[in-house]
Amino acid sequence: MTSAAPSRSLSLVALFAALLAVFGLIPKIDLPFGVPITIQTLGVMLAGCLLAPRQAFQALLLFLVAVAFGLPLLSGGRGGLGVFVAPSGGFLVGMLFSAVATSWVMRALPGVGPLRLAARAFAASVVGGILVEYAFGIAGLVALAKLTPWQATVASLAFVPGDLIKCALCAMVVHTVARSVPDWRFGGRTAT
Repeated sequence: MTSAAPSRSLSLVALFAALLAVFGLIPKIDLPFGVPITIQTLGVMLAGCLLAPRQAFQALLLFLVAVAFGLPLLSGGRGGLGVFVAPSGGFLVGMLFSAVATSWVMRALPGVGPLRLAARAFAASVVGGILVEYAFGIAGLVALAKLTPWQATVASLAFVPGDLIKCALCAMVVHTVARSVPDWRFGGRTAT
């Protein structure tokens, strides 16, 4: 490992935390059960696909700590400890594990070349960005919004179409990065 590697890693962590904050500037769409539709989950998927698991976790942790300290980085200008006990609290905590799971899947799947990397990114985003994220989100809705597990699951289905679009967008970004920066380490693993 060169001396530039730690500073590059730190820069990537800060960059993806900042990307999540920028995605927070895009207005949210409020749903009746208290969890908004935002573009920030695309940032979680991108962090998972483009960073190693540890870096993805650190980027999301940095972002969520900033939110906890009151910075209005979530869509709609939300921030502070209160957002973690709101109905969307499970989804917020799930971001940490979603990014890591996405990165692990991205790293584990076979295939090189831009098209195969895009397919890996789509699959990794579905597993981490939808399945893992929803597991935490549904648990949060049950605990914080007092919904039954069935009600929380049905309510979460409202996010599936948009999240599948985000998975496709993530795959397109990975395809572009793979073509433009062939030595990028997707999920912390070299592309070639």
